Amino acid sequence: MKLFRLLVFVLGSSCNGQSNTDQLQTNKDENTLLWEISGKGISAPSYLFGTFHLMCKADIQFSSALRSALVKANEVYLEVDLSDPANILGALLLLNMKDGKKLSDLYTIEQYMRVERFFKDSLKSSLNMFQSMKPSFLEAMLYPKMMPCKTISGVEQELMEMAKANKKKIKGLETMAFQAAVFDSIPYVDQAKELLKSIDSIDMYRKYFDTMVQVYKSQQLSSIESLFSKSEFGLEENRDILLDNRNKNWVEQLKTIMKKQPVFIAVGAGHLVGEMGLIALLRKE
Repeated sequence: MKLFRLLVFVLGSSCNGQSNTDQLQTNKDENTLLWEISGKGISAPSYLFGTFHLMCKADIQFSSALRSALVKANEVYLEVDLSDPANILGALLLLNMKDGKKLSDLYTIEQYMRVERFFKDSLKSSLNMFQSMKPSFLEAMLYPKMMPCKTISGVEQELMEMAKANKKKIKGLETMAFQAAVFDSIPYVDQAKELLKSIDSIDMYRKYFDTMVQVYKSQQLSSIESLFSKSEFGLEENRDILLDNRNKNWVEQLKTIMKKQPVFIAVGAGHLVGEMGLIALLRKE
């Protein structure tokens, strides 16, 4: 497959309309988050785009060329179909740990008290409500505390709104059950350590989070790859589970999907980079 670098996504850029028949401008280097995919058996190009799951809403602005790429596609594929209320409802049933595990089982008394105090003082929530929840999902609740804004959205959320406005069907590469199983395969005690580490170092993680956002907005793929390799993000031990294996599964699906029709694929930017990233895997195909 051939992947063409498209100069189509610039946060904070103009959002003027663009004709569906316009030729999209290619980029000379690899500093872009959106790629055009073509190759043997693919009658019309598809598009691969790297997202950021949570950001300040004001920071999410799509260029006219990205809008054109989405319009050219017949369907939009996300990691999970977040447009289906049944999926969201089903997710609530999959947030909890298996085998009756409780958060208090994973900590010493002193450690548990630190987590409990943080939820009470900083999140204004009682930890009792989340006793059974997977620690990785609890960690996601800290993200708003790392952002300098009150109005938060996600790139996928804004893309879904655009897809709906253009009457594009939204689908998922994975189910909620599969994603829940991914986190079940990472020992809960390891997830609990990462949660406590984030709580104890919230100021430092706030800086890391801001760096992630700035790197994403700059579209520097090499910097994104470097950032995801840092130990601060806790990915190195579970990279195969969280990224690599899922990327391989997605490529197998996309090989068939893209031969049937042009699609717009939007997944976390971390999935694009590296030897086992989607860009490299699609190029091998």
